[in-house]
Amino acid sequence: MNAPSPRNAVSFAPGNYQYAPGVFQYSCGVVADPGYAIRRVRLLRALPLAAGFELIERHLAEQGRPTTAFCACELRSPAPFDDAGFIAFNRVYVSTLDRWGIAAGERNPVARSNVCPQYAPPAEVSLYAFSYTVAAADSQAPSFVVSGSAEAPEGHGGYAGHVIRPGDTSPDGLREKARWVLGEMRRRLNCLGMDWADIASTHVYSVHDIHPLLRSEFLPRGAAPGGITWHAVRPPVDLLDFEMDVRRVAQEWVL
Repeated sequence: MNAPSPRNAVSFAPGNYQYAPGVFQYSCGVVADPGYAIRRVRLLRALPLAAGFELIERHLAEQGRPTTAFCACELRSPAPFDDAGFIAFNRVYVSTLDRWGIAAGERNPVARSNVCPQYAPPAEVSLYAFSYTVAAADSQAPSFVVSGSAEAPEGHGGYAGHVIRPGDTSPDGLREKARWVLGEMRRRLNCLGMDWADIASTHVYSVHDIHPLLRSEFLPRGAAPGGITWHAVRPPVDLLDFEMDVRRVAQEWVL
């Protein structure tokens, strides 16, 4: 298996992966270096974020991996934030990555998804799953995680004024939102040297009816070669309605 050839990725050598630059709270995605693979760990029951970070530290130490091997994080939040609340939360979140020797200033190589369950939401922001790099044979298929993207460009200091079809959850509105997100998802894949055919799992996050979009938008693009997992959740900011992420990892554990 040929090693990936990321088109616009930056090496994070201490973690044995490369990342597509994003915003200060997360990168657009990560791909393991040759000779390494990504292992994903999902928690059977989500843990409050502080306890979740402690679990990650213990787990990495037990596996003989440094904290810098941490490359992707999946969170569950009680309810969508407003712009100011989201920025404040992200500063707290990134402080742990800074302590672990991963984030520095506006550079953050870790991929992330953060969504808000419609049913049985957590009482506080909680860790749902995390990923990290492990040594693997060079012949193994490259593994990667693309961060969640909703229907607004990032890097503007907030989402207000940039959301695609804000508040419009009609079939036509959702279709336009999905098309924008799919375009951004493919851009992120391409930055990592990947495309739709390389995906193992596609995840969609929305409380709205996505079924008409599967045949009209996802399947013609080949955006779900392994099928689609739908989560009845909202994106993390109150202006947003549709989010997705994709990945291919070498191993998946449940703790």
